[in-house]
Amino acid sequence: MRLFVAAYPPPEVCDDLARRLEGLRVTAAANGGVNTRLARRETWHVTLAFLGEVAEERAPKVPGALQRVADGWRAAGSGAPRLRLAGGGRFGRGRFTVLWVGLDGDREALASLARRVRRELKRDRLPHDDRRFNPHLTVARPGDRLDAAAVEADRADLAQYRGPAWPVETMVLVRSHLGPAPRYDYLETWPLA
Repeated sequence: MRLFVAAYPPPEVCDDLARRLEGLRVTAAANGGVNTRLARRETWHVTLAFLGEVAEERAPKVPGALQRVADGWRAAGSGAPRLRLAGGGRFGRGRFTVLWVGLDGDREALASLARRVRRELKRDRLPHDDRRFNPHLTVARPGDRLDAAAVEADRADLAQYRGPAWPVETMVLVRSHLGPAPRYDYLETWPLA
């Protein structure tokens, strides 16, 4: 099964972002029938760790690792990292273009949480991505279905965005199902505060 660990922004944060996205060219193109692959609101998340494919017999070890992270986080009195969606940019070029919104606020605490998650996954010899932690929320995958000038204009618009702050009070283990309309199953949640 394909798994990842995430933090989810609350509804009021998503409402604010949704209002901002309405003004983007990528959204107008989608509303006009172009498949710009807008990320559906229910999939908006910040990935703390991507495990990828985990064998069925290994998957039951994941909750134990995440429980240790949550217990240690609370015992240390770390509290809930306070973040906001802010700024944005683009990954990739051509058909691999992705538009995203960044984060500001207590990014170091969020990075520390991500390191702890990866450390506990490693301790249990569970797979996980070791790439540099770059917290963001994907908003669209327009690829080359939107011209480069429109993508650049949207990137510039997102770079000016600053949403409301929120505390990251939980982390969630998610199973993803790939396809034209990716689907996520929320398997378990751990409180951080």
